[in-house]
Amino acid sequence: MTAGRTSTRTSGVIMESSPARFVLFPGRHHLLTRFQADYLRGLAEDGDTTVVWAVTSANHENTRRNPVAYHRREAAIERFSVLSGLRSLVVPVFDTAYTDAFAEVTLKNIAVTTGLELTPADTVVACSTPQVAKLYERLGFPIAQVEADPGLPEVPERPWDVLLRLAGGDETWRELTHPASVDVFERYRLVDAIRSVVNDPLVGDEGGLTVTRDYRTYVEAFAGAAERKWTSVRRYVQPGRIVDIGCGAGAVLELADREAGLRESDLIGVEVARHLYQECLHKKAQGVFRNANVYFFHRNVLGGAVLKDRSVDTTLTFALTHEIWSYGRQRESLRQFARRIHDHTVPGGVWINSDVCGPDDPHRPVLLRLAADDGDNPPAPRRDLAGLGSAEVKRYVGGLSTRARLDQFAVDFAFPFAHQAQADGSVRLELGAAMDFLTRKDYTDNWLSETKEQFCGLGFADWTNLLTEVGFEIGPASAPIRNDWVIDNRIAPVASVTDLDGRPLDWPTTHVLTVAHRPRNS
Repeated sequence: MTAGRTSTRTSGVIMESSPARFVLFPGRHHLLTRFQADYLRGLAEDGDTTVVWAVTSANHENTRRNPVAYHRREAAIERFSVLSGLRSLVVPVFDTAYTDAFAEVTLKNIAVTTGLELTPADTVVACSTPQVAKLYERLGFPIAQVEADPGLPEVPERPWDVLLRLAGGDETWRELTHPASVDVFERYRLVDAIRSVVNDPLVGDEGGLTVTRDYRTYVEAFAGAAERKWTSVRRYVQPGRIVDIGCGAGAVLELADREAGLRESDLIGVEVARHLYQECLHKKAQGVFRNANVYFFHRNVLGGAVLKDRSVDTTLTFALTHEIWSYGRQRESLRQFARRIHDHTVPGGVWINSDVCGPDDPHRPVLLRLAADDGDNPPAPRRDLAGLGSAEVKRYVGGLSTRARLDQFAVDFAFPFAHQAQADGSVRLELGAAMDFLTRKDYTDNWLSETKEQFCGLGFADWTNLLTEVGFEIGPASAPIRNDWVIDNRIAPVASVTDLDGRPLDWPTTHVLTVAHRPRNS
């Protein structure tokens, strides 16, 4: 590039123009490279150019796609700018649903935040992602293609690929990364955190267990049940440090916050789903909690210890452990989770767990009779639901009869089971599979998420064995529970179950409450 001139490339064509006053550099900017420093200095070689860093996904952190929090990214950019001799402005851009107007939205965000009205006459857009570059090109902005610049003597490694080197334990990442990012990563101990979240087998790219879950309905359902859940466990809660793992939108902690006997306690919520974690922070910012010692962490407990050993008096988990079983390595993952809770519990402390539960004899063969006159009965289940929108899935599954819904469940369920139609209209299958279907059949809002989860993986005896195996003592309040409201209102009106000789069977356990203490002498 010649002094006093800006050389940019649009679709591979070199464009010569007067020096730009601004270089707009949109991107997530989790890691900054030595190449970027050289390239940006070339674009701003006259010394009067300001680099405007539009940091996208600024409201995301601790997810596979966005492992580094915005304030750490901003710190690295500011240090990068000083070390590279660049004049910079850093602007957070919150993630929104995809739109073809992304470029316009970003420019407006910059204008609101900084007062700068960037135009094609005074701004070059530095962007190596073709799809994004085209959005700015359409508005008339010249494009500097950064790592994708066809005029480079060799193709440099993109920042995300360098970050994946870091995540994979390849120490050559340090050679390619700018010292500013290396410094921030080391000072704030981000290297291990990045490796943990990027390699996490449970958490998706956007920080949830599944991309098909409708979190709005999830929050509404959990909030509605929070008072019942809290009432069922309140007597077993020990004051001190109280941690709700999988706290959702913080509904149970809101109720704990109102307890006079817990006003001196620390209330801590841990949530892996980004949408729910952000709702917790919103509630705290709005003054929902009166206790000043309320804290939230966006973490996956299986990814590493969140709390120090022997530091927690009470751990609460509601409707969580079946997800760990389902999305992890079943008993192995659940045992690892239980062991982490044991380790962070003080001697004499308690873990209170409330969740779904399978029958004592899940492999018992039974005959299940289901209503076939309460919906449609197509000749075969569909195998293409994953390609449909959630509203269409809800309409289709919700329109099926209970009998036809079983066949659809067998296709979509992540834990295959055998079932055979009988001449009398009943279906032969194992009791555990029958209860997995019957307790899930009405969850049409989140059908594709719910069918990835197994409710009946463990029975009460299995829970007792697992908890004692990791060092807990099972309290007398622990018990299998049958939710008679679910039986009477959701299951019995459309289903009945018998043994293979046709003798009616009582409906089995649907839930479990375990109150497990760490021994005082451990």
